[in-house]
Amino acid sequence: MDIFLIAIASLCIILGVLGSFLPILPGPPISWVGLLLLYLTDAVPMNRSLIVVTFIVAILIFLLDYIIPAVGTKKFGGSRAGMIGTSIGLVVGLISPIPGGIIIGPFFGAFIGEMFNKNDSKVAFKAAIGSFLGFLASTFIKFIVSIIYLGIFISKLWEYKNALFTL
Repeated sequence: MDIFLIAIASLCIILGVLGSFLPILPGPPISWVGLLLLYLTDAVPMNRSLIVVTFIVAILIFLLDYIIPAVGTKKFGGSRAGMIGTSIGLVVGLISPIPGGIIIGPFFGAFIGEMFNKNDSKVAFKAAIGSFLGFLASTFIKFIVSIIYLGIFISKLWEYKNALFTL
């Protein structure tokens, strides 16, 4: 049963790291589920306070993921259309074969979204920059937290590898 839980936990950790870039998946909460599943195994003893603290951090980052882009957009005069455009641009940038699509897509998506809303290219460009910077900041924070959770996961597995993988 432990191996099954670890396999599912590994999948959650990987999805969490990917989710730090994809707007559809909440990265840190999914990574936290991976840590929780590791905590539930019998072979890997973990401190309950580690699970509680990582849960609180995952929830805070999840909430900040909605606040940071909005602050960036508002600070530069943007609108909700720019934020929606940023998310759509990210998805298009991820599936497009252009190098750097993950960076170019959100910016152009924000710009196009702002153009629909404002019809003034200078204002739309400034708002797109704000929306894009907010998106980058939020994505960076989610990625760092997900990588930290990955590091915790790997270190715990490595520490108790003999208990897990003995034949």
